[in-house]
Amino acid sequence: MIKRAIAILLLAGLLTAALLISQWMPEPLKVSGFVEADEIRVGSRVGGRVQQVEIVEGQRVRQGDLLLQLEPYDLMQRRQDAAAVVTQRKAQYEKLLAGFREEEIAQAKAQRDRLTAYLEELRNGPRPQEIAAAAAELELAEAELALATREHARTEKLFGQGVSTREAMDEATTKLRVAQARVRTRKEQLELLKSGTRSERIGQAEAQLDEARQEWLLRTHGFRPEEIAEAKAAVEAAEASLEVIDARVRELRVLAPLDAVVEAVELHPGDMVAADAPIISLMDTSHLWVRAYVPEDALDLRIGQKVDVTVDSHPNRRFAGAISFVARQAEFTPGNVQTPEERSKQVFRIKVALTEGLDALRPGMAADVWLEPKSPGRQGRQPIRASARSRDQDLVKEFTNSRICNTVE
Repeated sequence: MIKRAIAILLLAGLLTAALLISQWMPEPLKVSGFVEADEIRVGSRVGGRVQQVEIVEGQRVRQGDLLLQLEPYDLMQRRQDAAAVVTQRKAQYEKLLAGFREEEIAQAKAQRDRLTAYLEELRNGPRPQEIAAAAAELELAEAELALATREHARTEKLFGQGVSTREAMDEATTKLRVAQARVRTRKEQLELLKSGTRSERIGQAEAQLDEARQEWLLRTHGFRPEEIAEAKAAVEAAEASLEVIDARVRELRVLAPLDAVVEAVELHPGDMVAADAPIISLMDTSHLWVRAYVPEDALDLRIGQKVDVTVDSHPNRRFAGAISFVARQAEFTPGNVQTPEERSKQVFRIKVALTEGLDALRPGMAADVWLEPKSPGRQGRQPIRASARSRDQDLVKEFTNSRICNTVE
């Protein structure tokens, strides 16, 4: 009996010691959270009527895949008009850049040469031969006048004697007047030739020659740099307008911006979508993380620290992760934080980037993050009691479950 009592006492002592040791030994701290991923909400900057939907919910798409096609309405006609304007302005710019054709320059040069010769002719005046010819014509006219005068006198005498008729008299009078007028004309022509070209005609010819010379220089030198720059700017403006329309045409095709999974799409052909509004939700499963909340007394964490993550759907598997974010401001602060017990209720948000398990984990899964415990010898921190740890974990779970954890960062 004594031996049995001693054995029972020893066993009770061992159990008590084991219980005390288990209460004081540090154990890994576990905080709960949810697996999250980036949610991309894509849409069109132009909006319009849905022409065709190429995807369904849950479908995995690759970057550049067509998700949605909108009706073009009048964009294609507007693009044709803009393209025609670009072509027209390019032609005008290239015309100014190339300058005048050789034939146009030669034509201007010929006009200049012709007016130069004409001015020289005016300045030199009539030639001696022309003056001599005019004098000879005057002599001829005077001779004809003398003959007409004699004929008129003879006819007038005969008419007075009643021998000649009235018709003959009228004819002789007319010839005399014509001869007199011809003499006056020849005299004026001779005087005009002898006085030379009028100064007004020379000035007019000089002005015409200067105009032709400037036209020839203009065609030789080409267009002004300012005109070419203006035409180039007009081309660039037309091209910019065309690019704006091309961008709107491209926006008719909603493409996947990255490899992702279609999370939500509720569109059908004929539906109207607004411009700059999200219409399709994609989930980027290439980068997963866990959002969790850590008590203040367990905030001895560092960016890049390696941790393990477990989920209920894979109870026998641990997934590697690394802390990528630790909030600098508490997410929850009680009214009284004077005692260590109350300070432990203050939590800070962390993010744990998952480095494995992307094929097995899904956004929205509940997950536990196992943090490495701090030994009593480092920085004088006391071991975490299991009861206090359980209380902290329950508090964090309660706070975590009260938040909307599927919000995209």
